[in-house]
Amino acid sequence: MSDSLVIIPTYNEKENIGKMIRTVMQLPHPFHLLIIDDNSKDGTAQIVKGLQVDYPDRLFIEERSGKLGLGTAYIHGFHWALKKSYAYIFEMDADFSHNPEDLVRLYRACTEEGNDVSIGSRYITGVNVVNWPMGRVMMSYFASMYVRIITGMPIRDTTAGFKCYSRKVLELIDLNKIKFTGYAFQIEMKFAAWRLGFKLKEVPIIFTDRSEGQSKMSGSIFSEAIFGVLAMKIKSYFHDYRNL
Repeated sequence: MSDSLVIIPTYNEKENIGKMIRTVMQLPHPFHLLIIDDNSKDGTAQIVKGLQVDYPDRLFIEERSGKLGLGTAYIHGFHWALKKSYAYIFEMDADFSHNPEDLVRLYRACTEEGNDVSIGSRYITGVNVVNWPMGRVMMSYFASMYVRIITGMPIRDTTAGFKCYSRKVLELIDLNKIKFTGYAFQIEMKFAAWRLGFKLKEVPIIFTDRSEGQSKMSGSIFSEAIFGVLAMKIKSYFHDYRNL
Protein backbone atom coordinates (compact mmCIF):
# COMPACT_ATOMS: atom_id res chain seq x y z
CA MET A 1 0.00 0.00 0.00
CA SER A 2 1.43 3.37 -1.01
CA ASP A 3 1.34 6.34 1.33
CA SER A 4 0.61 8.72 -1.59
CA LEU A 5 -2.44 9.31 -3.78
CA VAL A 6 -2.46 11.63 -6.80
CA ILE A 7 -5.91 12.97 -7.74
CA ILE A 8 -6.45 14.05 -11.36
CA PRO A 9 -9.84 15.44 -12.46
CA THR A 10 -10.61 14.86 -16.14
CA TYR A 11 -13.05 16.10 -18.74
CA ASN A 12 -12.26 15.14 -22.34
CA GLU A 13 -8.58 14.35 -21.85
CA LYS A 14 -8.17 11.37 -24.18
CA GLU A 15 -5.05 12.89 -25.78
CA ASN A 16 -3.24 13.11 -22.44
CA ILE A 17 -4.61 10.68 -19.89
CA GLY A 18 -2.96 7.45 -21.06
CA LYS A 19 0.49 9.00 -21.29
CA MET A 20 0.01 10.74 -17.94
CA ILE A 21 -0.94 7.52 -16.19
CA ARG A 22 2.05 5.65 -17.58
CA THR A 23 4.40 8.48 -16.65
CA VAL A 24 3.19 8.63 -13.03
CA MET A 25 3.40 4.86 -12.71
CA GLN A 26 7.05 4.89 -13.82
CA LEU A 27 8.18 7.39 -11.17
CA PRO A 28 10.60 6.12 -8.50
CA HIS A 29 8.03 6.63 -5.74
CA PRO A 30 5.03 4.22 -5.96
CA PHE A 31 2.24 6.78 -6.27
CA HIS A 32 -1.35 5.62 -6.50
CA LEU A 33 -3.57 7.50 -8.96
CA LEU A 34 -7.26 8.40 -8.71
CA ILE A 35 -8.97 9.78 -11.82
CA ILE A 36 -12.18 11.76 -11.22
CA ASP A 37 -13.93 11.82 -14.60
CA ASP A 38 -16.89 14.13 -15.20
CA ASN A 39 -18.66 12.08 -17.87
CA SER A 40 -16.16 12.80 -20.65
CA LYS A 41 -17.67 12.28 -24.10
CA ASP A 42 -14.35 11.45 -25.78
CA GLY A 43 -13.66 8.10 -24.11
CA THR A 44 -11.31 9.31 -21.37
CA ALA A 45 -12.86 6.97 -18.78
CA GLN A 46 -12.60 3.99 -21.12
CA ILE A 47 -8.87 4.64 -21.58
CA VAL A 48 -8.39 4.71 -17.80
CA LYS A 49 -10.34 1.49 -17.34
CA GLY A 50 -8.26 -0.19 -20.01
CA LEU A 51 -5.07 0.73 -18.15
CA GLN A 52 -6.41 -0.60 -14.85
CA VAL A 53 -5.54 -4.05 -16.19
CA ASP A 54 -1.87 -3.02 -16.14
CA TYR A 55 -2.06 -1.26 -12.76
CA PRO A 56 -4.84 -3.05 -10.85
CA ASP A 57 -3.69 -2.04 -7.36
CA ARG A 58 -2.51 1.50 -8.16
CA LEU A 59 -4.98 3.04 -10.64
CA PHE A 60 -8.54 3.94 -9.66
CA ILE A 61 -11.38 5.86 -11.28
CA GLU A 62 -14.50 7.57 -9.97
CA GLU A 63 -17.04 8.56 -12.63
CA ARG A 64 -19.48 11.42 -12.06
CA SER A 65 -22.66 12.24 -13.93
CA GLY A 66 -21.53 15.50 -15.54
CA LYS A 67 -19.18 18.46 -15.47
CA LEU A 68 -19.67 19.46 -11.83
CA GLY A 69 -16.68 21.72 -11.27
CA LEU A 70 -13.01 21.37 -10.43
CA GLY A 71 -13.48 22.02 -6.72
CA THR A 72 -16.16 19.40 -6.24
CA ALA A 73 -14.04 16.88 -8.16
CA TYR A 74 -11.13 17.37 -5.78
CA ILE A 75 -13.36 17.28 -2.70
CA HIS A 76 -14.85 14.02 -3.99
CA GLY A 77 -11.30 12.73 -4.30
CA PHE A 78 -10.33 13.99 -0.84
CA HIS A 79 -13.22 12.12 0.77
CA TRP A 80 -12.24 9.00 -1.18
CA ALA A 81 -8.63 9.31 -0.04
CA LEU A 82 -9.51 9.90 3.61
CA LYS A 83 -11.45 6.64 3.69
CA LYS A 84 -8.18 4.91 2.83
CA SER A 85 -4.86 5.08 4.66
CA TYR A 86 -3.04 7.59 2.44
CA ALA A 87 -0.76 9.98 4.32
CA TYR A 88 -0.18 12.38 1.39
CA ILE A 89 -2.77 13.48 -1.15
CA PHE A 90 -1.82 15.35 -4.31
CA GLU A 91 -3.63 17.53 -6.85
CA MET A 92 -2.44 17.57 -10.45
CA ASP A 93 -3.73 18.41 -13.94
CA ALA A 94 -4.00 15.78 -16.66
CA ASP A 95 -2.53 17.87 -19.48
CA PHE A 96 1.20 17.88 -18.56
CA SER A 97 1.16 21.55 -17.61
CA HIS A 98 2.37 20.06 -14.33
CA ASN A 99 5.47 17.92 -14.77
CA PRO A 100 4.78 14.53 -13.12
CA GLU A 101 8.42 14.28 -12.08
CA ASP A 102 7.82 17.21 -9.72
CA LEU A 103 5.49 15.00 -7.66
CA VAL A 104 8.59 13.57 -5.99
CA ARG A 105 9.82 17.06 -5.06
CA LEU A 106 6.44 17.98 -3.57
CA TYR A 107 6.44 14.71 -1.64
CA ARG A 108 9.89 15.37 -0.20
CA ALA A 109 8.93 18.93 0.78
CA CYS A 110 6.39 17.39 3.15
CA THR A 111 8.07 14.15 4.21
CA GLU A 112 11.67 15.39 4.57
CA GLU A 113 11.27 19.12 5.24
CA GLY A 114 8.35 18.97 7.68
CA ASN A 115 5.80 20.98 5.71
CA ASP A 116 2.07 20.29 5.86
CA VAL A 117 1.27 21.53 2.34
CA SER A 118 3.70 21.82 -0.57
CA ILE A 119 2.76 23.95 -3.57
CA GLY A 120 4.19 23.71 -7.07
CA SER A 121 4.80 27.42 -7.59
CA ARG A 122 5.14 29.26 -10.90
CA TYR A 123 6.11 32.56 -9.25
CA ILE A 124 8.36 31.85 -6.27
CA THR A 125 11.54 32.31 -8.37
CA GLY A 126 10.26 34.78 -10.96
CA VAL A 127 7.73 33.84 -13.64
CA ASN A 128 8.23 30.24 -14.75
CA VAL A 129 5.50 29.79 -17.35
CA VAL A 130 6.02 28.38 -20.86
CA ASN A 131 3.73 28.81 -23.90
CA TRP A 132 1.20 31.15 -22.31
CA PRO A 133 0.41 34.41 -24.11
CA MET A 134 1.72 37.42 -22.20
CA GLY A 135 -1.79 38.64 -21.38
CA ARG A 136 -2.65 35.39 -19.65
CA VAL A 137 0.64 35.38 -17.74
CA MET A 138 -0.01 38.91 -16.51
CA MET A 139 -3.60 38.09 -15.56
CA SER A 140 -2.51 35.08 -13.53
CA TYR A 141 0.44 36.84 -11.89
CA PHE A 142 -1.53 39.89 -10.82
CA ALA A 143 -4.48 37.78 -9.70
CA SER A 144 -2.10 35.99 -7.32
CA MET A 145 -0.72 39.33 -6.15
CA TYR A 146 -4.25 40.61 -5.51
CA VAL A 147 -5.14 37.50 -3.50
CA ARG A 148 -1.96 37.83 -1.46
CA ILE A 149 -2.76 41.45 -0.61
CA ILE A 150 -6.39 40.78 0.33
CA THR A 151 -5.82 37.62 2.35
CA GLY A 152 -2.38 38.27 3.82
CA MET A 153 -1.19 34.80 2.81
CA PRO A 154 2.60 34.67 2.33
CA ILE A 155 2.14 32.68 -0.91
CA ARG A 156 3.41 33.89 -4.28
CA ASP A 157 1.32 31.53 -6.41
CA THR A 158 -2.06 31.61 -4.69
CA THR A 159 -3.94 30.06 -7.64
CA ALA A 160 -1.56 27.11 -8.12
CA GLY A 161 -3.26 23.76 -8.66
CA PHE A 162 -0.27 21.44 -8.20
CA LYS A 163 -0.11 20.55 -4.50
CA CYS A 164 0.57 17.95 -1.85
CA TYR A 165 -1.45 17.85 1.38
CA SER A 166 -0.51 15.86 4.42
CA ARG A 167 -3.49 13.87 5.63
CA LYS A 168 -3.96 15.90 8.82
CA VAL A 169 -4.68 19.04 6.76
CA LEU A 170 -7.61 17.48 4.94
CA GLU A 171 -8.85 15.88 8.16
CA LEU A 172 -8.95 19.21 9.99
CA ILE A 173 -10.46 21.32 7.20
CA ASP A 174 -14.25 21.09 7.07
CA LEU A 175 -14.54 20.41 3.35
CA ASN A 176 -18.23 21.32 3.45
CA LYS A 177 -17.19 24.92 4.16
CA ILE A 178 -15.19 25.18 0.92
CA LYS A 179 -17.53 27.18 -1.28
CA PHE A 180 -15.64 27.83 -4.51
CA THR A 181 -16.08 25.26 -7.27
CA GLY A 182 -13.86 26.67 -10.04
CA TYR A 183 -10.18 27.56 -9.99
CA ALA A 184 -10.73 29.83 -6.98
CA PHE A 185 -11.10 26.56 -5.08
CA GLN A 186 -7.31 26.45 -5.13
CA ILE A 187 -7.15 29.80 -3.36
CA GLU A 188 -9.68 28.83 -0.73
CA MET A 189 -7.95 25.55 0.15
CA LYS A 190 -4.63 27.33 0.67
CA PHE A 191 -6.36 30.03 2.70
CA ALA A 192 -8.10 27.43 4.89
CA ALA A 193 -4.84 25.56 5.56
CA TRP A 194 -2.97 28.77 6.32
CA ARG A 195 -5.71 30.09 8.65
CA LEU A 196 -5.59 26.81 10.56
CA GLY A 197 -1.89 27.27 11.19
CA PHE A 198 -0.43 24.66 8.87
CA LYS A 199 3.01 25.09 7.36
CA LEU A 200 2.89 25.81 3.61
CA LYS A 201 5.96 25.63 1.36
CA GLU A 202 6.26 26.74 -2.28
CA VAL A 203 8.40 24.52 -4.47
CA PRO A 204 9.54 26.15 -7.72
CA ILE A 205 8.28 24.46 -10.89
CA ILE A 206 8.12 25.26 -14.58
CA PHE A 207 4.51 25.38 -15.77
CA THR A 208 4.10 24.43 -19.45
CA ASP A 209 0.79 25.07 -21.19
CA ARG A 210 -0.92 22.03 -22.66
CA SER A 211 0.04 20.89 -26.16
CA GLU A 212 -2.82 18.39 -26.50
CA GLY A 213 -6.54 18.82 -25.87
CA GLN A 214 -8.53 21.93 -25.09
CA SER A 215 -7.98 24.34 -22.21
CA LYS A 216 -10.78 24.68 -19.63
CA MET A 217 -9.62 28.18 -18.62
CA SER A 218 -11.92 31.17 -19.14
CA GLY A 219 -12.28 34.77 -18.05
CA SER A 220 -15.09 33.83 -15.68
CA ILE A 221 -12.65 31.65 -13.73
CA PHE A 222 -10.51 34.68 -12.92
CA SER A 223 -13.63 36.72 -12.15
CA GLU A 224 -14.59 34.15 -9.53
CA ALA A 225 -11.17 34.50 -7.97
CA ILE A 226 -11.16 38.30 -8.02
CA PHE A 227 -14.68 38.96 -6.76
CA GLY A 228 -14.99 35.98 -4.45
CA VAL A 229 -11.76 36.46 -2.52
CA LEU A 230 -12.89 39.60 -0.72
CA ALA A 231 -16.07 37.88 0.45
CA MET A 232 -14.01 34.88 1.56
CA LYS A 233 -11.74 37.12 3.62
CA ILE A 234 -14.68 38.90 5.29
CA LYS A 235 -16.39 35.62 6.15
CA SER A 236 -13.18 34.36 7.74
CA TYR A 237 -13.59 36.91 10.54
CA PHE A 238 -16.79 35.14 11.64
CA HIS A 239 -15.88 31.46 11.21
CA ASP A 240 -12.90 29.30 10.46
CA TYR A 241 -12.55 26.15 8.38
CA ARG A 242 -12.06 23.79 11.28
CA ASN A 243 -13.76 20.41 11.17
CA LEU A 244 -15.20 20.25 14.67
